[in-house]
Amino acid sequence: MADEIDLTGDGGVLKKIVRHAKADAVGPTEDLPLVDVHYEGILSETGDVFDTTREDNTVFSFEVGKGAVIKAWDIALRTMKVGEIAKITCKPDYAYGSAGSPPDIPPEATLIFEVELISCNPRKGSSLGSVSEERARLDELKKQREIAAATKEEEKKKREEAKAAAAARIQAKLDSKKGKGKGKGK
Repeated sequence: MADEIDLTGDGGVLKKIVRHAKADAVGPTEDLPLVDVHYEGILSETGDVFDTTREDNTVFSFEVGKGAVIKAWDIALRTMKVGEIAKITCKPDYAYGSAGSPPDIPPEATLIFEVELISCNPRKGSSLGSVSEERARLDELKKQREIAAATKEEEKKKREEAKAAAAARIQAKLDSKKGKGKGKGK
């Protein structure tokens, strides 16, 4: 395909952009090496999906350039920007090679991944503390909102129980007055 980019020069890792990132989007750098991605992995030969984060909407996180993933991913992710979706075709030498990754990936398998780069982050404890501090602050705000929502729900439940108890007391008084009135009339 004319719009595929040969990232390795030997056809080992081919990239085709499915959705471009915004012009001002960032990509992985020395300062932002931790990436979060969504992906779907497909066996080129059969078209079978062998792994995906899409079904359960999970995020896969790793540090680019540290060998935590197959070579093709370390190469391809360095070329991506946040918001970009790319189809990455990986020849066996840049994926799992002659060993494969049983039981899902056979030996010498060419793999196709559709990868979406969701975010790039600094290493924990890096000098870009403001970014990690902001993330921690947002996480804390989320927890506070969840606690507030749970408290509000509990208060609503207590009010409903109090209303029901008050209604039961009123009904009991009405019932007792009806009973007394019948007794006086005789």
